[in-house]
Amino acid sequence: MALKKIILHVNALDKISSINPEIYGHFSEHLGRCIYDGIYVGEKSSIPNIRGIRTDIVQALKKIKVPVLRWPGGCFADEYHWKDGIGEKNSRKKMINTNWGGVTEDNSFGTHEFFDLCEQVGCEPYLAGNLGSGTVRELAEWIEYITFDGISPMADLRRKNGREKPWKLKYLGIGNENWGCGGSMRPEYYADEYRRYQTFCKNFSGNELFKIACGPNSNDYYWTEVMMKNVNQWHTRGISLHHYTLPTGDWNKKGSARNFSIPEYYETIFKTLYMEELITRHGEIMNRYDPQHNVGLIVDEWGCWYDVEEGTNPGFLYQQNTMRVAIVAACNLNIFNNHSDRVVMANLAQAVNALQALILTEGEKMVLTPTYHVFDLYKSHQGAKALYCYVDNQIIGDGTEIPMISASASVKDDKMTITLANCSVSDEAEIDISVFGFEAKSAEAHILTGECHALNNFDYPQKVMPEAFDVNPSDRGVFVVIPPCSVVSIILS
Repeated sequence: MALKKIILHVNALDKISSINPEIYGHFSEHLGRCIYDGIYVGEKSSIPNIRGIRTDIVQALKKIKVPVLRWPGGCFADEYHWKDGIGEKNSRKKMINTNWGGVTEDNSFGTHEFFDLCEQVGCEPYLAGNLGSGTVRELAEWIEYITFDGISPMADLRRKNGREKPWKLKYLGIGNENWGCGGSMRPEYYADEYRRYQTFCKNFSGNELFKIACGPNSNDYYWTEVMMKNVNQWHTRGISLHHYTLPTGDWNKKGSARNFSIPEYYETIFKTLYMEELITRHGEIMNRYDPQHNVGLIVDEWGCWYDVEEGTNPGFLYQQNTMRVAIVAACNLNIFNNHSDRVVMANLAQAVNALQALILTEGEKMVLTPTYHVFDLYKSHQGAKALYCYVDNQIIGDGTEIPMISASASVKDDKMTITLANCSVSDEAEIDISVFGFEAKSAEAHILTGECHALNNFDYPQKVMPEAFDVNPSDRGVFVVIPPCSVVSIILS
């Protein structure tokens, strides 16, 4: 094990922008066991629940201060017809989930259940509306059903189904991946459809919609160009971006979540750091049309996508979660913090039992993954001011060159949060953190670390856990030595 010396400069007087809490958002699609046999077990389940929603999952999401939850998809959203998911559960229409496993969807988790979930967690709901196979009227009536406080057919229907007062709905996505599973549209065609749909999505009873247009798939810069030319003046508050980390770069053979070589580890980190270039280049296009930053970039699907665990339904996208993806999470969150002048929301895919999940369940058992613990370490960034920070880095890798340290910093309520990820699997990092414009009298830190294959499972649910970590504050900053493959949160006050 080698010791690499690194200097991190943080300027507390150079505030970049506010870090929207929504950057720490999550995604809950009707996919595999994310909703059913995950978040929602039904009121008759022996697993402790409130109106069918698992109590332990709600408490776990509250602990990391989940700010926003996206639903019902994903690809599922553009086949979802909301009226099938209201009313008496035994009379709700069933459907085939053609995108994810071909299973029968009984619609027992619908609009009322989702808003109940958000109220229990204390987060903002984010709806992905059906533009692909739905109609303008269908989406308009959904908004009326949810938000109108007067007398109308949809408001009366909501009351009939047991909800007297309307809910508040801020975030509305008008379509999802309309370049692909949401309709295979050209950007010019989608832009016209977006303009038409959003016209009929009204603000009722003091509710104000934050309308989000479908943005690009990864590096499709032409799509962003067309969107900004055609929709940014049409009540558009956000444009989405979807990008997944595929270590192999091959959608047909994405690699194993738990069995990987050291070169594959470094390739994964290299691929995830591409997010920085994507945000920068899409941001440059957006800046030309929107120099005031009135339109935010919404990274509403991100995370690692691997081959499913052996013996599971290929359409359920169930995968394990190691320290490798904890480093991925930390790097991405640092990138979002550092670009919070343009990135106003990001939603990890997904919350429970699918892709880079926060939580895994098996019957009544629940496991918090290393990714969950990264969000716990980073939660004090929410609502803070992002600070300029520069890493005088070392370059590491095994055939792939990447920076050793990923970092971001913020300040709120006279406390500074510095988050670091040591991406090396073999070398310690001796980091001299030079802080300008902030006098620290005390410091506390926590670390998440382990061998890059380390994970939590149902036999050993607490193998990878955050622990208190010693740091040495000085009159000009703080000095810390970070072990390999680790994520650290430091709070100065």
